[in-house]
Amino acid sequence: MFLGHDVVVLDSFFSGNKTTLSHWVGHPNFELIRGDVVEPILLEVDQIYHLACPASPKAYQLNAVKTLKTSFVGTLNMLGLAKRTKARFLLSSTSEVYGSPTVHPQPESYWGNVNPNGPRACYDEGKRVAEALTYGYARQDGVDVRVARIFNCFGDTDDGRLVSNFAVAALRGEPLQVYGDGQATRSLMFVHDLVTGLIDLMESSHSLTPVNIGSSDEGTVLSWAEEILSTVRELRAAGEIAPLPAGTPESKVEFVPAVVDDPPRRRPDTTLAKEVIGWDPRWTVKAGLEETVRYFAAQLEMAD
Repeated sequence: MFLGHDVVVLDSFFSGNKTTLSHWVGHPNFELIRGDVVEPILLEVDQIYHLACPASPKAYQLNAVKTLKTSFVGTLNMLGLAKRTKARFLLSSTSEVYGSPTVHPQPESYWGNVNPNGPRACYDEGKRVAEALTYGYARQDGVDVRVARIFNCFGDTDDGRLVSNFAVAALRGEPLQVYGDGQATRSLMFVHDLVTGLIDLMESSHSLTPVNIGSSDEGTVLSWAEEILSTVRELRAAGEIAPLPAGTPESKVEFVPAVVDDPPRRRPDTTLAKEVIGWDPRWTVKAGLEETVRYFAAQLEMAD
């Protein structure tokens, strides 16, 4: 798992959960530090995966200034650490740097269409300035950098995003809330493919431009809600997850008002990832959804 490395994890748990790391505690190659990237830290490292910042609107809008500080001050601190230790630095950026795109699918050469004053700006513009800082350190100070623009990853945690919201609601027999008419599109990528993509990018020689890491499996939000409902029904019928308590109705889709600046379409052009790091998703969305539903079902059973 650690590929021969000693791994130090720095986490404030602002939006994370300690249970996702608990099984590594005590491993001889693993160290966990409770801290925040907005504060300087002294470590000796040779690679930095800068993954800090909540990625779901619910989490990053909870404290917009904190989100901006994480993207700006946190990135500044981690780049300073990379400069001092001569470590290779990877920034986890986001498809949100493209905003509400006028180009589809989105290539890395597209500059985006972002509202700098809207409720999502704390995340969108935070990541854009984090990219600018990263390439500033590369040009000015020779820091060896990589930038990954991540598209709609799922499967890792109940984080308030599309898949986790729908999966948990379906398992509980609650309505699946779809914003607007449900015709906005998202391209879903299972977390295992994301991890592979980040490692491949870190180990590659490509440093000149950001690289999209995402799937071309594009569907409407409504279609993903229906797919998740279908997956839950299939796994229940197969006895792989627990049935609903007696008298609990099955979930249905419920339409709620659209949110401000919600991107209408989202799909990456992954040509560059294939060319420069030889990466392509291997998990189908269906297989990833099944694994995710099983995971959340087990978590809900443990919580009961």
